[in-house]
Amino acid sequence: MTDAVITDEHAEQAEAAQEIDEKIYGFWICLMSDAIIFALLCAIFVAMAHSTAEGPTGHTLFQFQLPRIFVQTLLLLASSATFGVTGVAIAAGNGPRAVLWLGVTFLLGLGFVSAEIWELYGMAVADAGPGRSGFLSAFFTLVGTHGAHVGAGLVWIVLLGCEVALRGLTPCVVSRVHRLGLFWHFLVIVWINIFSLVYLPGFL
Repeated sequence: MTDAVITDEHAEQAEAAQEIDEKIYGFWICLMSDAIIFALLCAIFVAMAHSTAEGPTGHTLFQFQLPRIFVQTLLLLASSATFGVTGVAIAAGNGPRAVLWLGVTFLLGLGFVSAEIWELYGMAVADAGPGRSGFLSAFFTLVGTHGAHVGAGLVWIVLLGCEVALRGLTPCVVSRVHRLGLFWHFLVIVWINIFSLVYLPGFL
């Protein structure tokens, strides 16, 4: 009787582990589709980079914005590091510490997306909105899409932080945090590419 119970438990654990692996695999496919979207948006931006319709260019808009954009980039890079510390806390089985570092990651990400929203709002008010030229339309679409992803990531952080606090570090919860980590680090990589492609040429 005991052997049968143990066998059933092993079968359930194996089934749960397989389900988690399938979800991770599906999430990788989701990230790949997101990568294709951002690659296309970057390609469109490059194609439209000189379509300014005699409006402001990247050099005009970004040449004096280096300090702000540098700080904004540091916030996102720091949030990637703090999410890494979250992973260390989870590996150690320390749920409260994981929640703490998720909170720090949230604050850093919130600072980043707030600066991004403020930038886009300021440009729109200064008659440099997406309807001004093809260049600005491509810029707003690319940067705005990234900002929307970061915003979704912030909501996800809050939900998972609550789940870790309430349910603990169950295998299912740990898997969800792992997938969120993949998503968050992916957004950091995308931002580095955006910084190099969009902002850096404007500083030169």
